[in-house]
Amino acid sequence: MRYRLLGNTGLRVSEVFLGAMRFGEEEQARSIIDVYDEAGGNVIDTADMYGDGRSEELVGAALKGRRDRFVLATKYTCTRDAADLNAAGNHRKNLARALDASLRRLGTDYIDLYWAHIWDRRTPIEEMMRALDDAVRAGKILYVGISDAPAWVVARANTLAEWRDWTPFAALQVPYNPLERDIERELLPMAEHLGLSVAAWSPLAHGVLAGKAGHPLDERQAKVVGVLAEIAEQTGTSQAQVAIAWLRGRSRAVLPILGSSRAEQITENLGALDLALPAEAVQRLDAATGFERGFPADFIDSADAAFGTAIDRLDDR
Repeated sequence: MRYRLLGNTGLRVSEVFLGAMRFGEEEQARSIIDVYDEAGGNVIDTADMYGDGRSEELVGAALKGRRDRFVLATKYTCTRDAADLNAAGNHRKNLARALDASLRRLGTDYIDLYWAHIWDRRTPIEEMMRALDDAVRAGKILYVGISDAPAWVVARANTLAEWRDWTPFAALQVPYNPLERDIERELLPMAEHLGLSVAAWSPLAHGVLAGKAGHPLDERQAKVVGVLAEIAEQTGTSQAQVAIAWLRGRSRAVLPILGSSRAEQITENLGALDLALPAEAVQRLDAATGFERGFPADFIDSADAAFGTAIDRLDDR
């Protein structure tokens, strides 16, 4: 296991995170965390909505006696009571109530990384960022991140934080895998430019890329899975390991979240850390996805003539 700094902070995080969404019972959770811990992993990612709080309880129980060795991450935003409008959202009231409840379930007095789970377009960005900063200043959370939000929201939030001396987002959490490359249009370039870490959820597209889809594949999915199977056979690895290795090679900012329901599963997926895909294999897999960034990225890349005939003599940064 290698480590990276979380965004523009000094916090050391392992190159893959452990996702706790699928934790269902204590022995299962403990065995998965033990395997991840033994491999050198130190980030466990959960949320107050996973299992209606049960995931947080299981993580808290499994970390007793070793909690400070881990970077513990959880989320708020999603509803805790569908009949109560204020039991959801990124506003101050929901943050305060959700944070205290998560601390109790996790059995800790602080959370290392606290995520806004999804952008709430009804709460002003200023209110969300000030409320998160207040929680940091109170010592209840150390770092903040945001999941599932547009690039302009993240950029505006961090600009406000910079201007007003609030705690900025250190990380972004988004879906990313060979079948879902949308973040390459705006979110990934934004994160790289601003120095944010990118925690990638669903690296195996809910099992599709591991060959475990519970439904027929469409033409594009079948093509990508077929190429994954060919590369796995050539490299003597599994489809899941190839997909994770592809993801890890996209950008140094990207940190895959490996979700597991069995210790054997996390053991197999961690095998991707030792896999470096040949350039030819990456090119084949990229081509199979059929991904295009579209406007404005492709247009801008093709518009060098707009800058004059001398542009070819400029050494780009």
